[in-house]
Amino acid sequence: MSTTVGAADDPIGNTALPVASKNELNSLARFAWFVLLYNIAVILWGAYVRATGSGAGCGSHWPLCNGQIIPTSAQTQTLIEFTHRITSGLSLVLAAVLLIWCWRRTAKGDWPRYSAIAAAALLFNEALLGAGLVLFEYVGMDRSASRAIFLCLHFGNTLLLVAALTLTAAWLSGGARRLAVPAPRYERIVIVLGLLAVALTGMTGTLAALGDTIFPAASLKTSIAQDFSAGSHLLLRLRLLHPVLAAIAFLYILWMVYKLSKSREVSSRTLPYLTTILLIQIALGVLNVLLLAPIWLQITHLFIAEIFWIFLILATSDVLFRSPGPVANQ
Repeated sequence: MSTTVGAADDPIGNTALPVASKNELNSLARFAWFVLLYNIAVILWGAYVRATGSGAGCGSHWPLCNGQIIPTSAQTQTLIEFTHRITSGLSLVLAAVLLIWCWRRTAKGDWPRYSAIAAAALLFNEALLGAGLVLFEYVGMDRSASRAIFLCLHFGNTLLLVAALTLTAAWLSGGARRLAVPAPRYERIVIVLGLLAVALTGMTGTLAALGDTIFPAASLKTSIAQDFSAGSHLLLRLRLLHPVLAAIAFLYILWMVYKLSKSREVSSRTLPYLTTILLIQIALGVLNVLLLAPIWLQITHLFIAEIFWIFLILATSDVLFRSPGPVANQ
């Protein structure tokens, strides 16, 4: 049951703010974490759609599948693509429920309310970008520059979506619904540039995976030769961007580890997980190259990348934001 606080209890000065009970807030936080994990599953299935070339399984029709609401074709690619569309549609429903629930159980000025709005907007944009890939036929074995651009935009939007859902769940779980930003200006700049480098690493990783799918190599020697050959397709030559940007992003991660290590309270929450997952991700990246990027390893690599992104967002939030004190519950 919701209660209210007076203006004296409100740090922003609003009157009669609704405050969710502890049990309500815990339930909302658990649901937010569920929505996040569900979307990770949808993202991984989307990667499987791309890796298997199943994006054309419903033809160039959207939202219908081969012109039908429920496809009658038993082809594997159609089933894979149609399943992705159904699970993506459910993501929109869950995001809408999360937004409405946050709106009803938080007050004007509470940060989880606005991160939930951002998540819903980004998920809607995710659907539009996915529709664009189908309608413009940037699926299957298409190797156009336009597809590469769309994929980069799609994955960049995905990372922002995961970040918005992560912050929503974390802020609801922490009980502090309003935060301050005490970090000095130079740290804010470092954080923005660092997260951009990490995001670009993920985006170029998507291009590398597309190149591996469309132009499979018979051996490691052939794969490396493709990267450096002037006659190779652009997607193959762009694969080199991924490790280069990963090295730049690694510098930001080292800085983040340093910042976390200076705060005993914060480091105990995120630092061990961040460093462990980073080492696993590096090992998977090397293995991906050595084994010529089999589908199962591409999906695993992406899964660990998403988990690492979640912990990086949590760590960045710990460094960037501070709670001025919890909103009073009555």
